Amino acid sequence: MIKIDGSLLLAGTLWVLGVSLGSCDNGSPSEPNNFNVISYEPVAVQKSNPMATWAHVMPWFETKETSDNGQWGQHWTMGTRNPDKTTSDGIREIASHYYPLTGPYASGDQDIIEYQLLLMKYSGIDGVLIDWYGVSDWNDYASNRRNTEAIIEALKKVGLSFAIVYEDRTIPEVIKYDNSTDRIIAAQTDMEYIEENYFSNPQYINIKGKPLLLVFGPEEFHSPDEWDEILAAFKNKPCFITLNGTSWQTVPHSSGEYIWVDNSSIDNKYGSINKFDVFIGGAYPGFNDFYNEGGWGTGFQWSIDFNQGQTLKQNLQKAENSGASYVQLITWNDYGEGTMIEPTKEFGFSLLEIVQEFTGVGYNASHLEKVYDLYQLRKSISRTDDKIKMLDQAFYYLVSLQHEKANQLIDSVKNIQ
Repeated sequence: MIKIDGSLLLAGTLWVLGVSLGSCDNGSPSEPNNFNVISYEPVAVQKSNPMATWAHVMPWFETKETSDNGQWGQHWTMGTRNPDKTTSDGIREIASHYYPLTGPYASGDQDIIEYQLLLMKYSGIDGVLIDWYGVSDWNDYASNRRNTEAIIEALKKVGLSFAIVYEDRTIPEVIKYDNSTDRIIAAQTDMEYIEENYFSNPQYINIKGKPLLLVFGPEEFHSPDEWDEILAAFKNKPCFITLNGTSWQTVPHSSGEYIWVDNSSIDNKYGSINKFDVFIGGAYPGFNDFYNEGGWGTGFQWSIDFNQGQTLKQNLQKAENSGASYVQLITWNDYGEGTMIEPTKEFGFSLLEIVQEFTGVGYNASHLEKVYDLYQLRKSISRTDDKIKMLDQAFYYLVSLQHEKANQLIDSVKNIQ
């Protein structure tokens, strides 16, 4: 067997790519520590389908290394699971019927964020709708907010957009935690934070000149008078969108509705599309919650079969046929309810391949697999290892759609591992 010098192989690859290697008296040009990273601005993917496609993201996952209490986050454990328990092949025990290809992760992990956003980009997903619990520090709300802002910080580099999905159902717990405030003031405080910290972000989604704000429900405030007070906190009114069938509780402030997964007919939901200025369609791959097994109540008494991806494909087609301008992918990563489309052990990249077909991008599973390779290398190489610079360069190649150069660089790093 002929032994190949990894440094020579790497140097040859970098020469082909035209990557700059700094001149340094103390080392040869093939050494990673002489590698100069060239940053590139993101380039938008070309899509044949003009429909804006957004992924609903849950930012609530924590590992023992990232959580405030040094324990696995509750969305991996619920009440009955322990991710420290593993099978013989290293699969951790988590509160889900499905298992992320990366294993359980922390939502604020920079490597995970990079991986997820690159997968979205190469699937033709335009941005994320982030589930947001407010400004309170009760329970895991602070870490959710911290993770949200870590995701937001990375969006510009990748070239994706975002908007907030406000969870008003958190308010009862907030006022128990801080009895110096009341329901309306607590919600107003959340609105002020959203406007001051998110609406001005250049990546924030605007519809008809207004920042998009969704509410998951409403589930706590059910009268127009209450919403009149809450939304008065905004200096500039948002494009306010409620859950399907609930906008009557927020008139005249709501501009429309969005679809969510349940056991009723999705076709019937589209029947109201012409009543609203804005309507956001929805597409989910299935539904199979873990609440009963996880000790979080009895759970839902229904499920929706993934049907080998056909459920997602049909829902996407219905969204397009409806005439809606926007569709929300439900969800990117809700493992507890079993609606995730991000890569899993069970489905691999197949659900994202369906999204690629829908959005009409010129990419396929091989491009997604290369993003996964980049993630695995990130996790296998020390932060102090100079090869990290090469992975950084691969990232910039990917966001600027120089994917062939990225592939060569990623493969080169793999070969010298």
